[in-house]
Amino acid sequence: MSREGDPLPPGQRSVEWQRRVDIGPRPAFDPDSWQFVVAGLVEHEVRLTWQEFVDLPAVRVQADLHCVEGWSVVGLEWEGPRVRDLLAQARPVEETRFIFVSSADGYSTSLPLEVALREDVVIARLRNGQPIPDGEGGPLQLVVPGLYAYKWARWVQMIDVLAEDRVGYWEAQGYSNTADVWQNDRRA
Repeated sequence: MSREGDPLPPGQRSVEWQRRVDIGPRPAFDPDSWQFVVAGLVEHEVRLTWQEFVDLPAVRVQADLHCVEGWSVVGLEWEGPRVRDLLAQARPVEETRFIFVSSADGYSTSLPLEVALREDVVIARLRNGQPIPDGEGGPLQLVVPGLYAYKWARWVQMIDVLAEDRVGYWEAQGYSNTADVWQNDRRA
């Protein structure tokens, strides 16, 4: 998704696909025992089975994936429920300012609430009309257009609703917490 006619953000080159960095072993997915949770500063904790998640209303968004290493995959279509709709089910309390997204492999990242509530921020289960392969983050991946892919948590299982920010895996190692691709905002 380009901005102001630019094909790619600064410092990026287009590729067909590139292996993504994993922080540990790829988690196994068992649809019979899997759960998706929205918890923390909410009026109602949400726990969804795989089938309940699949049955949620989904939207399609066009979003290019931009890795902080300098490569981009353009022309991707993602499908899944909006994060804001998942949060609406949980009813965050007034003090909410951030969400913290955790993955089955131990990965994590955070987003300001105003970013999480954008219409184009989704928990995708389909990429270009197909289930996201388990080796590439399936069954679920957070999609946040305009931010570097380290903010796009893979193997997502939980959203924790917070009043104060909590830095995620790469942010704790010096990567920018805002991660704006158009500002070339890679390091803190």
